[in-house]
Amino acid sequence: MTRTQVVWGLFVMGMTCVGGVLWMLDRSNGAPRLDGLALASLVSANQPPSIDLVFKTRRPIEHGRWKAVVIHHSASPSGTPESLATRHGDTAYHFIIGNGQGMEDGGLYVDHRWLLQEASRHARGADSAWYDRNSISICLVGDGERGTYTRQQMDRLVDLVHALARRFDLRTDNIVLHRDIAPDRGPGRFFPGAEFHERISTLAR
Repeated sequence: MTRTQVVWGLFVMGMTCVGGVLWMLDRSNGAPRLDGLALASLVSANQPPSIDLVFKTRRPIEHGRWKAVVIHHSASPSGTPESLATRHGDTAYHFIIGNGQGMEDGGLYVDHRWLLQEASRHARGADSAWYDRNSISICLVGDGERGTYTRQQMDRLVDLVHALARRFDLRTDNIVLHRDIAPDRGPGRFFPGAEFHERISTLAR
């Protein structure tokens, strides 16, 4: 084989590799981003990680950045970050709490939007722009119109809300259900609203 043939052979191989990389990048452009953080359930066999890990974000948290928390449901019996991302084109929530159907019961997924301190497109209604920009979105996996949430989910939700409220000095009236601000039923009629509000009643009013 001549030197010219070797050079051309290496050139073709190099272009093939570059083309393959570009093809993979092109394929990934339309894929939802799923580089968040998963935290184990509060009742895991091993010691669960501290909820304060959610504040170890990739970008600094600005003082006064977040002014409210909005609670949603997936409106499906099961769910994962991947399935919710497929439905929405990208994950619309800062946090997702599993029910044992697709995600660990009480397991917490911290989305990349939160880690990068980005707003999420999660709210509906007349004030949706304000809530999208200023509120933290939490999604409970499950359909609250058809069934109840698990004890592990509710424990995790209360734990997370307390941590967020402490960090951002939020009052109880800053913690809302999606149905409180939008023509929507989320997180559903089986969401234990009275019990939940009782459990967070120690927050400053």
